Amino acid sequence: MKTTLFWTALILSFVASAQQKGQLEMGFGLGVNMASVSDEYDNSDTRYGFNAAASADYYFSDSWSIKAKLIYDQKGWNNGALYDTSTADFFPTDYQLTYITVPVMAGWHFAPKRNWYLNFGLYAGFLTSAEATNFNYDVKDQFNPTDFGVALAVGVKIPVNDKIKIFVEYDGQGGFNDIFKDNFDSAVTTGRSAINVGINFLAN
Repeated sequence: MKTTLFWTALILSFVASAQQKGQLEMGFGLGVNMASVSDEYDNSDTRYGFNAAASADYYFSDSWSIKAKLIYDQKGWNNGALYDTSTADFFPTDYQLTYITVPVMAGWHFAPKRNWYLNFGLYAGFLTSAEATNFNYDVKDQFNPTDFGVALAVGVKIPVNDKIKIFVEYDGQGGFNDIFKDNFDSAVTTGRSAINVGINFLAN
């Protein structure tokens, strides 16, 4: 109920603030990822990777927008273990998971020139590969094909001219669902933060 009321209030605030058709801002960026997983007992060691993203940001007013991204996203964790069902042994390994992630977020633009922004919303991640890297072993069939969670970001845009801006942002993702298909213990969820830089330009 609280979640429904929140999203209803957010949508109504968009409608109230919209005075005319807004601007559409496109963007491209790269970032350094810091990814891990956790369950109710522990957090894993961090694995570093990268992301590459395209974005579209539609402005309802000078303060509010809705933003969607398409991200090539490297996640995973280090110092995990691979279980051998034939011998019942565990072997240490790092894991690299690659997703195509699609966040959809509200954007609040603030500061006197509205050049700072806070994004918040949800994401869906679609698994494209999973590897136990110490053994070059494909383990994709052990993982759920989708990952859902919360997406957040804070950043600043630096104008180059009337059409182009450079941005620097910190963004994070926190997963809701268990990433493993057959897990009979506590759920294992993803976490990922990143430092991103890129360029935005007005499309209209």
